[in-house]
Amino acid sequence: METQAAILWERNAPWSVETVELDPPKAEEVLVEMHASGMCHTEEHMLLGDMPFQIPFVGGHEGAGVVKQVGEHVSWLRPGDHVVFSFIPACGRCPSCSTGHQNLCDLGALIGRGRQILDGGSRHHARGQDLSISSALGTFAHHTVVNEASCVKIEPHHALDRACLLGCGFVTGWGASVYAAGIEPGHNVVVAGLGGIGAAALQGAKLSGARTITVIDPSEFKREKAFELGATHVAASWEEAAEVVKEATWNRGADRFICAMGIGEGKLIAPALRMVAKRGWLVVANIHRLVEREVAISMMDLTLMEKRIVGTLYGSGNPRSDIPKMLELWSSGSVDLDAMVTRTYPLEKVNDGFDDMRAARNLRGVLRYPAAEA
Repeated sequence: METQAAILWERNAPWSVETVELDPPKAEEVLVEMHASGMCHTEEHMLLGDMPFQIPFVGGHEGAGVVKQVGEHVSWLRPGDHVVFSFIPACGRCPSCSTGHQNLCDLGALIGRGRQILDGGSRHHARGQDLSISSALGTFAHHTVVNEASCVKIEPHHALDRACLLGCGFVTGWGASVYAAGIEPGHNVVVAGLGGIGAAALQGAKLSGARTITVIDPSEFKREKAFELGATHVAASWEEAAEVVKEATWNRGADRFICAMGIGEGKLIAPALRMVAKRGWLVVANIHRLVEREVAISMMDLTLMEKRIVGTLYGSGNPRSDIPKMLELWSSGSVDLDAMVTRTYPLEKVNDGFDDMRAARNLRGVLRYPAAEA
C-alpha cells in the first residue's frame, strides 16, 4: 500500500513529508493505522547526529493507532484493536523481561539499526530506496508496520492523541520519579528541564508526596506551566536554582534530583550533584550525546555524603503494565495527560512542531492524523 510519512534524508535538514510504499506485515508483525504521534526530543538527537541512526529514515517513536492487519503468527492482536507503541519492545522471555525489567528487553538492542526486528529487513520504501524507521516504529506516518513486541493493547475508549505520549516521554518521566528515584512522601525534589519528560517527572513527584518540587527551566512559559502542574518553586538558571533549593530545603539539599533536559550535558552533572542532600540521588533520565565521555564531579562529595548517581531508561518501568496503568490514572484524574499537549499539528506541519519545540513553546507537540478525525 501507499501512505504518507515524514522522512529524514540527511542530517540537519528539514523533515520531508512524501509518499511511502509500505509492505504488508510478515509473520510476527502488524500493520497499524496511526492516529497520533508525540514529537519527542529524541528525533532532534537523530536529526543532529547525536544518535547516529541510519538515514534515510521515517521519524517518530511515540505513537498510537488501530491495528488493520496482523501477520500469521500474531495470535493476541486482531484488526480493530487499539494499541500504543512501546519504543522499547518487550519480548516477555529474555532475562530482563522475565525479572520485571521490560525497559531493558534484549530486543531493545535492535531498535538502533532502524530495521524490522524479525529479519532486519525494511517494509518502508521511498524514491526507490529502503527506509529505516525510528526505534523500529516510524510513527511519523499515517500507517506503519511494526513487530508485535512493540505493541501494547489498550481499551478503545482512551483518546489516542493522549495515549501516544505513553510510548516514551510520559512513562520515562513519571517512572524516573516513581521507580528510578523512589520518591517518598516528604522528599524535596528538583526537576531540571520541563519538556515532555520533565513535566511527567513533576507529576510523578507530586503523586508520590514530595514536600517541595523545584523546576529549573530558562523558559518563562515552562516555569508558569510548572506551577500549574504542582511545582512549589522554580528557577530560571542553575545558579538561581542553587539558592532556591537551599532556601526550600533549609540548606539540606534535594533528596532527589532528576535531569530531564532535552540534551544532557556532562558539565551540568557536578552542579546538579552539589544541590543533592546527604544520601540523596541524582537520576539521569535524559539523553546525552553519544560522543560525550567526560563528566567532572567531586568524588569526595559522592563518597563522604553517600550520594548516588542513577541512570534510568524508559523510567525503569514495564510498558505492558505501566501504559494501561497510566491510562487508568489519567481517567481517575491522578495524572494529567491533557496538560502535557500544548499544540497539535497535521503531519504536513511536522517541521513547524519541531520549530516550536526548539523555541520552548511546547511541553509536547503531537501530530494528529486523518484517522483521528474520522
